[in-house]
Amino acid sequence: MGNTTATRPLRPWTAPTASDPVVATLRLPGSKSMTARALVLSALAGGPSTIAGPLRARDTELMAGGLRALGAHMSITDDDRWLVRPHPLAGPAHVDVGLAGTIMRFVPPVAGLAEGRITFDGDPQARTRPLGPLIDALRSLGVRVESPATGSLPLTVFGTGSVAGGEVVIDASASSQLVSGLLLAAPRFDRGVVVRHVGPPVPSAPHLRMTVQMLRAAGAAVDDGTPDVWVVEPGPLAGRGWEIEPDLSGAVPFFAAALVTGGEVTLRGWPRSSAQPVEQLRTLLHRMGGEVVLTTDGLTVRGTGVVHGIEADLSDVSELTPALTALAVLADSPSRFTGVAHIRGHETDRIAALAREFTGLGADLTESADGLEIRPRPLHGGQFRTYHDHRMAHAAAVTGLAVPGIELDDVSCTSKTMPEFPGLWSAMVTEES
Repeated sequence: MGNTTATRPLRPWTAPTASDPVVATLRLPGSKSMTARALVLSALAGGPSTIAGPLRARDTELMAGGLRALGAHMSITDDDRWLVRPHPLAGPAHVDVGLAGTIMRFVPPVAGLAEGRITFDGDPQARTRPLGPLIDALRSLGVRVESPATGSLPLTVFGTGSVAGGEVVIDASASSQLVSGLLLAAPRFDRGVVVRHVGPPVPSAPHLRMTVQMLRAAGAAVDDGTPDVWVVEPGPLAGRGWEIEPDLSGAVPFFAAALVTGGEVTLRGWPRSSAQPVEQLRTLLHRMGGEVVLTTDGLTVRGTGVVHGIEADLSDVSELTPALTALAVLADSPSRFTGVAHIRGHETDRIAALAREFTGLGADLTESADGLEIRPRPLHGGQFRTYHDHRMAHAAAVTGLAVPGIELDDVSCTSKTMPEFPGLWSAMVTEES
């Protein structure tokens, strides 16, 4: 079983404090979400594909490794341009999911198209992440899957080289990835797929729109015109060139630095039209006291040094919750975030972890079933545990800009999506304006 996260030594890291406004221009790694989808679609395509500007991080390297184990040819030695050559999928194989929801939810449907026995497991914490709805959906589509009664890892897919497909009903309220995983592989199913969601709203709707957009770009016929229903017709996927956008979720802590310090941060390489929820981010940062401008130089965020508290439903942008919580504890008025019950099932229970760690620094946070209430109070330094969660590390770093002495127990967990984070962050904070 993959246990890299569990065994690596913890390396304490003191978050740097900003003495002046942060002024920086950055070029950040590519989107994890887009890179993962491009890898899956390329492995299922009818010809070779290139992925330009991919994210090289633990999650995406494990994704490439899992697809390679199934037979796809992956050349990822070049940091700026990866080459994927599809090949008949077959086992036996083992897929190490690490702690990545994308791998544990995107690759099992692909494994159903392989011939042979495919096993899946990952870090110990990965066994707590919800997979039951996907397992049940695959079984209803004709895939043999063995798993614990808990509907979690470890699991085994016994592929027969094809998946019948058809109609499936699923409760995807725990993660939009449960739907995306089915849709990405569906063009290769004999009858495609009709996915009907029944239950509380599916979170992170922009990620589902990204899935549909990228499927169509690869030549798939997708109908998402009916709420909570997605129809993918069977048919070939085309090999193509993918251009990966900078990762918006990864950029948010850097943008938050502009608000906290009254500085200006520009992310270079931002496209005019994005598959990521940039408009939602623009609105949230504007309400919290920032200015967000898209120019030919990139996406720029400016702050005044005063952060405002807000009330917001973050169901569409739940990945931003930790960084926005860090802003909220430094704000001039209370905040209330809702719509993120599902992040209790992410790398850690993020709601509980944020409440626990920020309370330890003197903040006043109250958990609700689906979010947090934050009442700003004077903060002090201290240890901040990350729970192997990159977003927790980002939240601590943002708070450390204004509060000296915040020590992260393990900043290396940021390698999950941005191995460069500690160096980029320290360079940004210490760079003279």
